[in-house]
Amino acid sequence: MKLRPLDDRIVISQSEAEEKTAGGIYLPDAAREKPQIGKVVATGPGKLLENGKRSKMSVKKKDEVVYAKYLGNEIEIDGEKYVILRETDLLGIIEK
Repeated sequence: MKLRPLDDRIVISQSEAEEKTAGGIYLPDAAREKPQIGKVVATGPGKLLENGKRSKMSVKKKDEVVYAKYLGNEIEIDGEKYVILRETDLLGIIEK
């Protein structure tokens, strides 16, 4: 199945939550913190402006991004978990 986001929405593949702390303590699923970093899987065409044109997206496929912790909609497709959110919900792009 292929997912194509609309307007200024972005599909992100979430990073895995840390299984243990820096001190070596293993965390149960309920205690793991929700990841805020992910990789862009797909982007929409951009927000439709009042003049009928579309704004250019500032991220592209395969960019690693940081996003707000409790924003977006989590979905699961073919066993993979994704987050769909608006471009304005992104906090930054991780550059290496």
